[in-house]
Amino acid sequence: MAPTEYQRSTRLTDPSLQPKKARIARYLAATGPQIVERKAKGILLMKGTSCSQRMGDVLKDLRSMKAPYAKLLTKKNAIYPFEDTAPIDFLTTKNDSSMFAIASSNKKRPNNLVIGRTFDHQVLDMIELGITRYVGLHDDKYKGTIKKRIGSKPLMVFVGDYFHNNGADGKRLQSLLLDFYGGFERSVASISLAGLDHVISVTAGGIATPSVNGTGTASVVFHVRTYHVKLKKNPSAGKAPLPFLTPCGPDMDIVLRRTSYASPDIWREAMKSSTSNSKSVKKNKKNIEKNKTINEMGEVVGRLHIEKQDISKIQGKKAKALRVADAISKKEEKDAIEADLKKEKEKEDAEDFL
Repeated sequence: MAPTEYQRSTRLTDPSLQPKKARIARYLAATGPQIVERKAKGILLMKGTSCSQRMGDVLKDLRSMKAPYAKLLTKKNAIYPFEDTAPIDFLTTKNDSSMFAIASSNKKRPNNLVIGRTFDHQVLDMIELGITRYVGLHDDKYKGTIKKRIGSKPLMVFVGDYFHNNGADGKRLQSLLLDFYGGFERSVASISLAGLDHVISVTAGGIATPSVNGTGTASVVFHVRTYHVKLKKNPSAGKAPLPFLTPCGPDMDIVLRRTSYASPDIWREAMKSSTSNSKSVKKNKKNIEKNKTINEMGEVVGRLHIEKQDISKIQGKKAKALRVADAISKKEEKDAIEADLKKEKEKEDAEDFL
């Protein structure tokens, strides 16, 4: 379980509460926000104070779609996301989940679904969706159809100008749905066709009436459809196979109700990446000195040029046998030099005598 907000705040403000063991310090550092997340994002599915049977089926289908990274809480919780986020912070931290979904249904907002994500164990942003139409995995329409494999990622398709021309709402909705379903992002270098088994299409369609969407104003309807992908051989003898799509569910029509976005400072901190770190280092450095580079993690790497060293003159540690052999060789060399000097001296004495 990740540390709670109280544990993290007291650990930062009180030096006496610093971990005494390196293992605990490594664990606390691993549970904090990372520039590059190494594990899949977990999703916590919860029920609100009033949740209909249909919305409970929605949560079960979402758990099936996100297995094994989703956890469903069966009991109802007195959670009001847009009034107090403390219960969400506690439950997501306790269950080690970075995303959440809360299903509820009442007279004012029927068939309500709130999805959001957290950063540093606190709610980052969330949106409230109203489900106007839903077809589940186990409904008669999709009984007997092929389902996705456990743990596979979908290919996300966003259709409509709404996601590009509506500012923050369109981009944040697209970003949240990508994180929620765990689809492929633009930064993916390559895709394994053998692992691609389903596609989720989100289409911005018509306008919902105020009585349907529960907001009192007309809003755009988003049609979410799920298809199973079957790859077949291309009859035109091409290398790339042809995909054939079969509807497999779940399908839903949703409208956007309420939103809660992070402040620019927190959003900038949450979106920090290794590329942005390297760009900021380069921007702050007015004159890039020679022999200095910045790697992908934003670290400055320097290169030193030194003269060639004579390894034979470097004194290192020698074993006892090597030291004895070295002493013997030095003694033999000294004796040889003394013998040569003695012969030269005798030769000079003989010449003087003559």
